[in-house]
Amino acid sequence: MTRSFIAGLALSERFYAEVVESLLRDALDGEPYSAALIGYGSEVQGFDTSRSTDHAWGPRLRVFLNSAAFRDRAGDLDALLDRELPDEFCRYPVRFAFPDGTPPRHWVHIADLTSYFTAQLGVPPAEELSASTWLTVPTQVLRELTGGRVFHDGLGLLERYRLALEWYPDDVWRYILACQWLRLSQEEPFVGRCGEVGDDLGSAVVAARQVRELMKLCLLMDRVYPPYSKWLGTAFAATGRAEQLRPHLAGAIAARNWQERQGCLSAAYEIVAELHNERRLTVPLDPRVRQFHDRPFQVLDAYRFTDALMDTITDPQIKVLPRVGAIDQYVDSTDMTDREAAEVRRQYINGPAKDIER
Repeated sequence: MTRSFIAGLALSERFYAEVVESLLRDALDGEPYSAALIGYGSEVQGFDTSRSTDHAWGPRLRVFLNSAAFRDRAGDLDALLDRELPDEFCRYPVRFAFPDGTPPRHWVHIADLTSYFTAQLGVPPAEELSASTWLTVPTQVLRELTGGRVFHDGLGLLERYRLALEWYPDDVWRYILACQWLRLSQEEPFVGRCGEVGDDLGSAVVAARQVRELMKLCLLMDRVYPPYSKWLGTAFAATGRAEQLRPHLAGAIAARNWQERQGCLSAAYEIVAELHNERRLTVPLDPRVRQFHDRPFQVLDAYRFTDALMDTITDPQIKVLPRVGAIDQYVDSTDMTDREAAEVRRQYINGPAKDIER
């Protein structure tokens, strides 16, 4: 059977409008609900292709109820959907197995709206979150909660929750940007130093790390949550400086020696420094690279941008934070930054329990 590829968001929106909406209207009989495709999946980010259809693919969405309605009606509603939903929609299976080896099921998930957001954020959703919460929710999770599309918001809360998460509060954003510049600063001279002692592989690894941090910095300056590694380059390609930066970043990765890497990175540093000045987040800073002390390495001294950004922060609690940033800037573990891992993050931050029986 041949079928043309339909982007997942469009497929799921049609599925809701043509099939699911009438079933919910009859079954819920006036009980308010919200429906959307948010959360995991390349289609939520608009990054899906025909390759995405090779597993766990089909029309799907989430139906959100308030806590009382979820407790009283979720089981019956799920059973009704299982009976009434068709086998296929637009030639895609409505029921499929995920993970592999599990029984096929329909993917119209019924959820308690407040519990769903609490599981992702680690705290109940609110229009104003604490700085601590903002700094401990991974950017991929924030992308998943604010991405996708809302098909119906009868509860009147889903869009409000998403709007509250649309972007960081200004001082939190400036703090995260400051810490991202510091990450660049900490390894700027190492591309040359590794190469100078004959460690070309080490030099290349450092260069690749710097490229990654520059890509994330551009996303953050464009007020876009950086996705996890699979989609970082795709998201970066849509930023305002991607076209200008791409040959320099690719050149740093492909370079044959540390001098070439340094030249490519220096050009990239200056472009991103100019972007910082254009954003007028701080007083203008010299965007040119310079010599690293008396050594033959070119650096931007990116810590200058860190200091300047920290000087603009007015919230005293954020201003005195250690310059390590949000969780994605110092933790590189999927187990810590994945969706619904809020409890894992809490356990890690709290440390070992003191009353463990020995």
